[in-house]
Amino acid sequence: MTTQTTTSDAVDAPASAIRPPGVEARLGLRAKLVLAVLCAAQFAIALDFSILNVALPSLGRDLGFSAGALQWGITAFALASGGFLLLGGRIADLVGRRKVFLVGMAALTLASVLAAAAWSPEVFLAARVLQGLAAAGVVPSGMALLTAAFPEGPLRERALGVSGTIMATGFTTGMVLGGVLTEALSWRSTMALIVVMGVVVTAVAPRLLTESRNPHHSRLDVPGALAVTGAVLALIYGLTAGADGGFGRPQAWGSLAAGVVLLAVFGLVESRSAEPMVDLKLLRRRSVLFGNLGGFTAFSLMSSVFFLLTLFLQDAQHISPLVTGLVFGVPGAAAAVSGALAPRLVGRYGPRKVLVAGLLVQGVATAPLIALGAAEAAGGRAGVLVLVLVGTSLACVGHLWAIPSYGVVATSGLTPEQQGLGASLVTLTQQMGMTVGTPVLSAVAAAAGGTAGVVHGVPAGLAVDAAAVLLLAAAVWTALARRARP
Repeated sequence: MTTQTTTSDAVDAPASAIRPPGVEARLGLRAKLVLAVLCAAQFAIALDFSILNVALPSLGRDLGFSAGALQWGITAFALASGGFLLLGGRIADLVGRRKVFLVGMAALTLASVLAAAAWSPEVFLAARVLQGLAAAGVVPSGMALLTAAFPEGPLRERALGVSGTIMATGFTTGMVLGGVLTEALSWRSTMALIVVMGVVVTAVAPRLLTESRNPHHSRLDVPGALAVTGAVLALIYGLTAGADGGFGRPQAWGSLAAGVVLLAVFGLVESRSAEPMVDLKLLRRRSVLFGNLGGFTAFSLMSSVFFLLTLFLQDAQHISPLVTGLVFGVPGAAAAVSGALAPRLVGRYGPRKVLVAGLLVQGVATAPLIALGAAEAAGGRAGVLVLVLVGTSLACVGHLWAIPSYGVVATSGLTPEQQGLGASLVTLTQQMGMTVGTPVLSAVAAAAGGTAGVVHGVPAGLAVDAAAVLLLAAAVWTALARRARP
């Protein structure tokens, strides 16, 4: 009798169940060095995304940003990196992932030099756009190099677990370092740190990384690239503009509508292309679609929690950037510990169960943060800090279970030729999650706060955040638990 392996079984199989006898998930010295270089690049990108969050007020005063334009220090990077990420992944597949990775790291380093030396808002924003474009090449090529270097199974699960942990902890570490460096030195030192990391990675990587590309693609799908890049740019801009001034403004709803239309055009173009930029059949795999949905949920709704709490601590509680950064160091430490344990959990219980469990923990731990007002009334600033420390630390434990798990789920079963695209989708999920969650939840907080301001609507934003995590966790579980039809 023949036993048929289903998609659900493959996705949820613990590593111990599929590992050949005598094969252990051990990394050799060279493999560890390759993983270290690729993770260092991912860490630098995550730092670059978040390190300015706490430093923005100081930066704005120094360069002369208006209050309304200050958010573009973050958005300029997000627009470029998110908008060009899929294009960067496809170019890496065509011309070589190692080549794109090295060029991207060199460009990131030079753009960071310009950002650190910026003498006007225009120069700084231009540097942030260049950083984002560099990240759009580094992130997908780095992830594709990782999946190519580690074959599917326990070794890849361990490598993806480490990479996901580094990426997630880099976000919280960036906020800690942003506060410390800004108060001890200046905001320019935050960009100088990216320069140092870029120089190190660019110097070491050529000696360790080997070239890989997708041999089955010989040309770039230009219409598809233009459509998807335009769609992502329009959606990110529309969400940011809506969070800033309301979604009733033409630039907000007009950009969102344009993004939806361009996505439809992209789908039409790809369905008729001989060499599509994205194989739409890949998105029909439940593991790819719902694995990435789980990752999007984790990234978007955790990054928005930290953003809303940063506003609350600094504007409502009048806590300094340094102390705010140090406060977020505690959940960062919890995330590091949780991330170190996550690959073992994935190996024992399977990525699907760990992904959903992580989302549930993240959602349940976020829910008590709704009571910030009650905590302040009962214990003053100390009561608020205790609630924030406990809630965010527990949420980060679940978050770091979900991050490495979704990468394993979303890339399981893909052929070597599909790895570049699969890695691009995983990294697009990360970037879009960190980009989209904050403006959406900020808009919720702004609407709830009304004339009193965004800070007064933070509990409402956190309530929507927790509910969304729990509902989407249920959707991911239901979809991945269904067995594939013969």
